[in-house]
Amino acid sequence: MRRRLPPHYNGGLPLRRGFGTDPDLPATRVAASAKLRTTKDTPLSQKPTLSKTIGGGTTTSPAAVMTRLWPYIRPLLGIVVLGLIAMGFVAASEAGIPMLLKPLLDHGFGANGSASAKWIVPAAVVGLAVVRGGMQYASGYLLSYVTNKILLELRLKMFDRMINTSAGFFQRETASTIINAIVFEVNQILNVLQSVVVTLVRDSLTVVFLLGYLFILNWRLTLVIAVILPAIGWLVSKINRRLRRLNREHQLLTNELSYIVEETVGGYKVVKVHNGQKYENDRFTSMSNRLRGYSMRMTVSGGLAQPLTQFLASIALAIVITIAVVQSANDQTTVGGFVAFVTSMLLVISPLKHLIDINQPLQRGMTAAELIFGLIDEPVEPEGGGQPLQRARGEVEFRDVSFRYGTSTAPTLDAVSFKVAPGEMVALAGASGSGKTTLVNLLPRFFDPADGAVLVDGVALPEYSLHDLRSQMAMVSQDVVLFNDTIAANVAYGQTPDRERVKAALAAANLADVVMAMPEGMETRVGGNGMRLSGGQRQRLAIARAIYKDAPILILDEATSALDSESERHVQEALETLMKGRTTLVIAHRLSTIERADRILVMDGGKIAEQGSHAELLRLNGLYANLHRIQYQQQAA
Repeated sequence: MRRRLPPHYNGGLPLRRGFGTDPDLPATRVAASAKLRTTKDTPLSQKPTLSKTIGGGTTTSPAAVMTRLWPYIRPLLGIVVLGLIAMGFVAASEAGIPMLLKPLLDHGFGANGSASAKWIVPAAVVGLAVVRGGMQYASGYLLSYVTNKILLELRLKMFDRMINTSAGFFQRETASTIINAIVFEVNQILNVLQSVVVTLVRDSLTVVFLLGYLFILNWRLTLVIAVILPAIGWLVSKINRRLRRLNREHQLLTNELSYIVEETVGGYKVVKVHNGQKYENDRFTSMSNRLRGYSMRMTVSGGLAQPLTQFLASIALAIVITIAVVQSANDQTTVGGFVAFVTSMLLVISPLKHLIDINQPLQRGMTAAELIFGLIDEPVEPEGGGQPLQRARGEVEFRDVSFRYGTSTAPTLDAVSFKVAPGEMVALAGASGSGKTTLVNLLPRFFDPADGAVLVDGVALPEYSLHDLRSQMAMVSQDVVLFNDTIAANVAYGQTPDRERVKAALAAANLADVVMAMPEGMETRVGGNGMRLSGGQRQRLAIARAIYKDAPILILDEATSALDSESERHVQEALETLMKGRTTLVIAHRLSTIERADRILVMDGGKIAEQGSHAELLRLNGLYANLHRIQYQQQAA
């Protein structure tokens, strides 16, 4: 199994529609775990993009995104309006600078200059800067308040939906994919939409005010600008399209380079034993050279944008100067009017460029929106019926249960029927893929059967409240899940820890002495997934959690398979304490651990092939006996 990357490596992994990685995301967040394979013979535009699906549906449009965001925006509408008004003042102030330059140059200079102009205009400049700065701060703060408020609501809703969705969702999606959606993509959409709103409102108004002032100053010169500016916009858009394509391909290569590094680090023992250093060096060198080539092409394309834009702008400026000189000779303009016009013309270029470039971040935001709302739209688990279940007797029945995964034609379970009496221990044996784990996963309703019914105390599971049903069950598996919290919090997970009950549970799980010897006792933090504990200690802590829950139905899934003999002895003793008086379903490949079961069901191809006690099945000399002989021979060898 390949080692999973930490979450921050997965910045570009989509949840819904197929989309590649975002060229603007830092390289440390590339989806290195996605096995992108690129070859020199295949154009990058034809390479497979990373594709996962949360939900389904069509491409999201800006109008659809705003419709979905509207319930979050509506309570904050007053703040949004104030922010937009503040942006309007900022946009209007852009035209204020050239408007102040004209009277200053025309009436403030020279011996006969106006005394008032010499003092009023500088004071007005300072006043304009104060107003502009205040409005800029106000608009930024108000919009940031709105986006962070919406961010909080979306993130809480996504997390709530994630923990309440079905088990199939977690089998379909990787953990890093879900983390990416909740942590990174929700930031992406709001940051992008905020920048889009700022561009559309502030920069549009700035262009309107400046062009209006240009037209008032000199409509003839404004017509020259009106011809040149679209040419600049067309050129910039062409360069930006090429840069976007190069960025996407550069990001794909960066992903592949990261994957080579990740694969080499994870498999360093194989690399060294098989003398694979040259092979890995060649792979890395080849990909690095390709990456360098794309970087240089991006540099060439990006470097052309500014010189070409400046060249066209200089043509426009030269034409404007020529016409202005002719007009000045005929007393049709003044020095102040000319300087104000040129200043306004230069100021209008930047907001126009922002408006031209708005499509790229807008599309990026739309893609992020698909991921976010795809997760929010993920169906939740069925709540079940209203029948309460305070404390089950522990009778379990599978009645003609069939199940298949997805569109698979072969059933994983095929008309399985058996009954477990309260307090009985029933073991499930059989080869891998025979349906054992699927069978026990139906009991807590991680999945529902396609046909048949599963009953507890004679009542079908869907009739119970899902919360009440799962309160009757505890589960211990070989894949122990512990949380980066204290030992007490892990034992009492989902409940407020009762110290005496925690102590009793730890003692019953043969872990009390180990915990008390720790410097902080039950308040010791176990680290990520219990990394500060040994394998046997982690397993016993999981058993203590099941003991603390005190559920009448117990599911054990390979609870001792990965332990050494000493740890297994402690864990087995803890399990025997845990199983007393409880209905227990046990899955075990190691048949020696289930010899004491009241009954053993031997699964084969999704059906119960044999059942009986250990001695009865050995006398039957069938499938179970054969499995037992194979394991005995392996142990003897």
